[in-house]
Amino acid sequence: MSNSNLSEDPEAKMSGWCFPVNLDRSMRSGRSFKKSSSEKSPLVVCFGEMLIDFVPTVGGVSISESPAFKKAPGGAPANVAVGISRLGGSSAFIGKVGEDEFGFLLADILKQNNVDSSGMRFDPNARTALAFVTLRADGEREFMFFRNPSADMLLRESELDTNLVKKASIFHYGSISLIEEPCKSTHLAAMNIAKKSGSLLSYDPNLRLPLWPSPEIARKTIMSIWKQADVIKISEDEIRFLTGGDDPNDDNVVLKKLYHSNLKLLVVTEGSEGCRYYTKEFKGRVTGVKVKPVDTTGAGDAFVGGILHSLAANLDLYKDEQKLREALLFANACGAITVTERGAIPALPTREAVLQILPKSTD
Repeated sequence: MSNSNLSEDPEAKMSGWCFPVNLDRSMRSGRSFKKSSSEKSPLVVCFGEMLIDFVPTVGGVSISESPAFKKAPGGAPANVAVGISRLGGSSAFIGKVGEDEFGFLLADILKQNNVDSSGMRFDPNARTALAFVTLRADGEREFMFFRNPSADMLLRESELDTNLVKKASIFHYGSISLIEEPCKSTHLAAMNIAKKSGSLLSYDPNLRLPLWPSPEIARKTIMSIWKQADVIKISEDEIRFLTGGDDPNDDNVVLKKLYHSNLKLLVVTEGSEGCRYYTKEFKGRVTGVKVKPVDTTGAGDAFVGGILHSLAANLDLYKDEQKLREALLFANACGAITVTERGAIPALPTREAVLQILPKSTD
């Protein structure tokens, strides 16, 4: 077990993704982890936003300088749902889009990727959210959102597919759905239903400060549901933000300020340097190799999809350090492949693609 200097957030750094070099025979052969004894099927239900990302056709320019954009389906929870399904897992998405061409396009994309979209709703009076995303020459991502309000913000509790939530082995969400009512109350209600029905709660804060009224409100709201989560994935930048500027390299910062007694697994993503993991029994770090990056959009979501795919197949995975490391290897490989293509959902890998890239690092 070790700590190391951390690099930038995996979704914000273009130097690549990494994964450890040891994998067992089951991963080489393509067999998934064994499912633990559980009454629930390995369904992962993802709650939140789905939108259209507009990604520049050239890199290293600002949004205003880009000559053209390629539209790509996105939204972190939806990306995770598609990522899990593309890996061969079972997933569903709950959220709202506009009753417009973009909304219909997103619904079709979920169906094409075998994601259960029965919990998706369409708003006749609000548009599907749009986001322009680019990576500037200095390596920083730039966002411009169109949500005034967008349909995803308007999902009401009465529209929630409670039966679908109850079926979840894992219920996954972010923080963007906590910004505005009525979606915030719907989000909290869905978490409560999932917890009472025995689901593991998975949380990726996915901080997008431009969407929040203020940094203070963002910090307070994100932390307001922190202790309910069983699994949390967080980036270095998010550690700095949530702790008021503390060093994300410091295990004591993570353990004292972010780890809590109900948490089963906390993962800190480190971009090209790998990731750290913390459980009640052990902590450690996985290192990795470089890939040639093109666009980091959705890389963190691919990572989350990879780890939740493994966790859904074995809900006790976090108790076995070797199996956890293997799952993090798989998740890091998912992120690595995703940065080699533009857009989020279009770049998410199949299980076969992940297994092809993994042995190359073991030669």
